[in-house]
Formats: sequence, C-alpha cells, structure tokens
Amino acid sequence: MKKTDLENLTEGSILKALIKLSIPLILTNILQTAYNLTDTFWVGRLGSVAVAAVSLAFPIVFIIISLGSGMAIAGSILVAKRKGAKDLKSVAHIASQTFYSVFFISIILSATGYFLSPVLVGIMKVKPDVYEEAVAYLKITFLGLPASFIYLTFQSLMRSIGKVKLPFYIVLTTVLLNLILDPLFIFGYKDILPGFGVKGAALATVGTQILSAGIALYYMFNGSQAIKISLSDYKPDFKLIKELFKLGLPVSVEQVSRALGIFMMVMLVTHFGTMVLASYGIGSRILSFIIIPAFGLSMATSTLVGQNIGAKAYYRVKKTLKLSLGIAFGVLSFIGIILFIYATEVAKFFIPNDIATIQESARFIKCLSISFGFLGILLVLMGAFRGAGKTKISMILALLSVWLLRFPLAYYLGYHTDLKQFGIWISYPITNILTAIAGLIILIKYKWFKNVT
Repeated sequence: MKKTDLENLTEGSILKALIKLSIPLILTNILQTAYNLTDTFWVGRLGSVAVAAVSLAFPIVFIIISLGSGMAIAGSILVAKRKGAKDLKSVAHIASQTFYSVFFISIILSATGYFLSPVLVGIMKVKPDVYEEAVAYLKITFLGLPASFIYLTFQSLMRSIGKVKLPFYIVLTTVLLNLILDPLFIFGYKDILPGFGVKGAALATVGTQILSAGIALYYMFNGSQAIKISLSDYKPDFKLIKELFKLGLPVSVEQVSRALGIFMMVMLVTHFGTMVLASYGIGSRILSFIIIPAFGLSMATSTLVGQNIGAKAYYRVKKTLKLSLGIAFGVLSFIGIILFIYATEVAKFFIPNDIATIQESARFIKCLSISFGFLGILLVLMGAFRGAGKTKISMILALLSVWLLRFPLAYYLGYHTDLKQFGIWISYPITNILTAIAGLIILIKYKWFKNVT
C-alpha cells in the first residue's frame, strides 16, 4: 500500500477538502435514500395501507441496523486517526478486523430480525391489513441485511481514508437498477412476471443491495482502493475489538435511541389513524432526503477531524468546524424555506390521489422545515465529536434530543392538548433548536476545540 494511494487531508485547503469529500457523500446519500423514496413513490400507487406498512417497517429496520453499525463507524474512526498519523499497517489491520466483526454481527441480527418481525409489527397495534403487509416487507428486508452491512462497512472505511467517489458510483448503479425493478416487482409485467405488491418493493431493494455488497467485496479483497482486507487476518484481535466496542457502543446506543424514538413516534401517530400514519411516513421520508446535505457535511467533517487529530494538526480541526457549521446552517435554512413554500406540491408527488393525506403531510413538512438550519448544526457537531473519538458526547446529544425532549413533548402535546397530531409535528422544530444550542455549548467548552489556535 503506497502512501500516495491515500487521500491526504492533513494539508492544503480545508474548504476544498470539505467540498471534495462532501459532494460525493451527499450524492451517495441521496442515492441511498432513493431506495426508500422509490419504494414510497411506487407503493404510494397502492394506497395509504401500503404506504403505512412501509412506514412501519422503516424504523424497525433502522433499529436493527443501528445495533451493528456502531462497529463499522468505530472502525472508520480508528482508521482515520491511523491514516492521519501515517500508520498504514494499522489501517489495513483495523479494516480487516472491522469487516469480520461487522459481518458476524450482521448474520445474528438478520436471523433475529426475520423471526421477530411479526412480534415487532404486532407491538404497533395496527389494523390487520397493514400488519400483514408490514411483516412481509420486513422479513424480506431482514434476509438482505448481511449484504447491507457489508456495503455499510466498505463505505465507512472508504470514507475514513478520503475515498468517496467509488461508493457513489456503486450506489448510482444499484439505484438505477432499483428504479427499474421496483415497478416490475410491485405491479408485475404482463403474464411474464407476477406483481408482488409491497413485497415486490423489498425484493427489488434487497436484490440491488446484494449486488452492491458483491462489488464492495471485490474491491476490499483485491486492495485496489488502498484498503485491503486479508483472509489471514480473520482471527480476532481482542484488544482491538475491545477498542472498537468501546467506541462503537455509544454510536450504536445513539443510533438505536434515534431508531427507537422513530418507533415510539410511529406508535404515537398510529393512534390517530391510517391517514395520519401515512402522512407521517411521507414527511419522515422527505426529512431523511432533505437533510442529506447536512449528513454529507457531517461525515466529511468527521473524516477531516479524525485525520487531523491523528496528525496533531489541531488548528485545522478548529477551522474545519467553523466552516462546516456555517455551511450547514446556511444551506439547510435555504432548503427549509423552499420546502415550506412548496410543501403541498411535494406531498402530492408521493400520494397524488388522497387529498386528506396530502394536506396533513404538507402540515408536517412545514413544521419540519422551519428548523432545518439548526438540525444541520446538530448533525455537523455530532460528526465532529465522532471523528474525535468522543462518541459518548454524540450519544448524550441523541438521548437528549429523542428521549428528554421530543418524545415527552410529542406525547403531551398530542395526547393531552387539543393540538392532536399537530402537537407531534411541532415537537420536531422545538427539539432541533434546543438540542443544537446544547451541542454548541458543549463544543465551545470542549478543550480540544477551545484551546487550539
């Protein structure tokens, strides 16, 4: 592995590095989100029951993936720091140990999720027609979980060394394929292929995920992209695995808390009926799509922070944070304004023939959009803390956001005031603003940021 094979992010223009990293990451995340948006678009043609079923499945899958994703992110944190310190031997070893650990975990989670799907959906206490569709969608999705984890690990490791273009091209290929397969599997094609309904959306997505995993495996084992996974390195390095768990556990707790938060919010929304649940599903998918620029910037910030801390270039860490926070707030605020104005048109795109759902979805979208700038700040801060290896701080912010603020507020306003579902909608901007302020206070008082010049 040659030194020139890896991107050097510890020298040169920080703004250029942020842009160079962020744009492919943003585009990749847009394409990954397109999996779910494509499902929602075509499933929406089946009606509110189908949309509600997919909306129920999303947080459940997110919870299971979150349990194992912490190890992949922990591996990327350690790789970024070793890369910054120019310790290329450790980069390869950490990458191998991360891959084998995550793959082992994914097999366990896949089997667990498959067999528990009826129980997980049953907790939601939805109508029988929604229940059956959601369980079918979930079971197929869980069968493809190992492939999803393989690609997640590959993408995290590539990002940590500054290689972000290849994951983009892989996801572009598979998403374009998914665009073709989704309507074919959902509605069928003449007498050649039967339509599978909601299950067809899951089949199409899992098929393309398997393809992306196969491509990822090829590149990881041949070493042409600077990181080479070795078959001889499969034996557990328990000291390293312990360090991975130490870093990864708070990340998993953070993501699981968010996923459980989504799950609990769905339970709150379910009380108000299928139309409101479908509206929540549409608004949530829009949210996951619109904030992608902040996620891309957050991941780019994490990589830059990790590598520059590894190189002990602390002044670059401070400059990276200032640029990232300013860009995140400005871009997300602008997107929020546009979305607020065109909320009805956006909702109509996903479920064109249901006026009540369109109107309620638009109300939810407008509530979400007014705090996008603050959400951008929060995501960048959490990326910076993770890049520095301070994953517990990100975990604390997530717990604060979801469990101390959003859920209690949504429950009170939705169930104990006349606001009903609108009370749940407005809990989002209130939480985003307060948590972003809390994150900034922690950042300003944190020594590695405050004391560098």
